[in-house]
Amino acid sequence: MVGLVKGFKGWAITLLLMGLVVSGCSTNTATNAEQTPATATESAASGENTSGNETEPATRVVQDEFGDVTIPVQPQRIAGIYVEDYLKALDITPVVQWYNPMWGVQDYLGLDVPQFDTTGSIEALLEYDPDLIIVDGGVDMEKYEMYSKVAPTYRLPESVLQDSNQILKTIADVVGKPDKGEEVAAAFKAKIADAKAKLQEAVGDETVAVVRLNVNDDTLALFGVKNRFTGFIYSELGLTPHPLVNKMEEYQEILSEEAVPQLDADHLIVFPSNGEWSSPENKEALKVLDSKLWKSLPAVKNNQVYIMERSHWQSGAITANSMKIDDLLEKLTP
Repeated sequence: MVGLVKGFKGWAITLLLMGLVVSGCSTNTATNAEQTPATATESAASGENTSGNETEPATRVVQDEFGDVTIPVQPQRIAGIYVEDYLKALDITPVVQWYNPMWGVQDYLGLDVPQFDTTGSIEALLEYDPDLIIVDGGVDMEKYEMYSKVAPTYRLPESVLQDSNQILKTIADVVGKPDKGEEVAAAFKAKIADAKAKLQEAVGDETVAVVRLNVNDDTLALFGVKNRFTGFIYSELGLTPHPLVNKMEEYQEILSEEAVPQLDADHLIVFPSNGEWSSPENKEALKVLDSKLWKSLPAVKNNQVYIMERSHWQSGAITANSMKIDDLLEKLTP
């Protein structure tokens, strides 16, 4: 009888232990079931591929000039063809910098990255493994499709191309840095307001004109108020355009010899089309600025001609415009 009791107790203990194990398993299963939705959400948010072992970056669909394009939520290797200026302003170093054998590179950016020859094969970009390419208005549908074969490509809409602030905002959104974009825009706006007040006090209503010396054919190009590179000095900084500049519909016009004497602006801003003022190949073109016609202009006689560097004066982007403001404050204010 005693043995039967002992056996019963042993069997009861065994059943009890089995019950605890089953209960524990049920509890863990329930807990895991409760956690599964949250875990899946976190994985999706972090860009993990929950269907397999490999991880893939999260993507989103945005609309550019040519339609919808799927891009990474947080791109890591960006090629910004002609828009590297905006990437630098957003603290992003592009994987390449555009290069043209005729124009060179945008030296003012000081980028230490490989050069991408925009006149060569677009497939050369494959070497740099971009996960996003951003291009501006210089890219048509045919080139866009070629870039898209290398990596997801965003083409800036035509509606923003005339406004550097809109370009900045658009690119900041595309690369996943809208807050940084707003920060840069706010700082630039404040800089413009400060410069406008100082220039108004120093220059007032005195007229200004911007002229480019075309070193390839020794001509002078007058830049109009609508010019993407320099128009903002009138529209945003409040400088008064010379009448010849103010009535221009084109971005720029070549000045004939007969028209040069009409350029009687109080202040003249001049830069070369290519290279630097000291470039040996520009020596012949510099003779234009030594001609009797040029020397007859009021700004020349009054020593109010300002020699600027080509690199940032031939760009209308946010960093370049900020550098132009610095130039104008240095040259035109006490």
